[in-house]
Amino acid sequence: MGMVLLTALGVGGATIIGAILGVIFKKISHRFSDIVLSFAAGVMLAAAVLGLILPSLECGGKFGLITTVAGIFVGAFALNLIDKLVPHLHRIAGADIEDHESNGKLSKVLLFVTAIAIHNLPEGIAAGVGFGSGNASEALLIAGGIALQNIPEGMVIIGPMLASGISLKRTFLIAAATGLVEIIGTLLGYFAVSISAAILPFALAFAGGTMLYVISDEMIPETHHGETRGVTYALLVGFCVMLVSDVLLG
Repeated sequence: MGMVLLTALGVGGATIIGAILGVIFKKISHRFSDIVLSFAAGVMLAAAVLGLILPSLECGGKFGLITTVAGIFVGAFALNLIDKLVPHLHRIAGADIEDHESNGKLSKVLLFVTAIAIHNLPEGIAAGVGFGSGNASEALLIAGGIALQNIPEGMVIIGPMLASGISLKRTFLIAAATGLVEIIGTLLGYFAVSISAAILPFALAFAGGTMLYVISDEMIPETHHGETRGVTYALLVGFCVMLVSDVLLG
């Protein structure tokens, strides 16, 4: 349990670390941030496949394939539903704004908190589900991939919040709040599969589906600014780094 809690704090704290780096390095080029985010996408892609989807197949028994496929799509549909309610992270960060009926009633601060927190919750659950499977090394790799993704995310969102008139103190409080949501998600995922082992195959696939959706819908589009060859190789490097780590540590 101690390892789970420490990992949850690390995953949640990564967003705050990214926010601090975003304040320190305000002039980070798009190209550099794209490469870092693409590398993180590669790490998360490998973590989703190796640490969540394949274990779901292995422990699913007779109906493992059906359970895994269903879990992946339910996880993706769940995030798709969330995207209907709150804007994408890369869009509230300034790229463009979606038209959501409920957004007009929310203050800027509440909109940022709601959008970031809701998108972070499934990532925390994915990290927790990994620990619930009983494979600590796989779980640490998954959590590491998620934390790595949270750092550039924190760097990206800090600028627009400051530019919109939110004070530096409140900005860090918002970052801390979104990190807390991820900690809660990690604990929820862990306890859910620990209490009922029967849901483990579906929970692993569900978590994998949410991660695949985040990678495809949020991370990869955000890295495509101009020349994309560098970010493509960065994704491949990230995937291979996680693959090698999984083989050596697994």
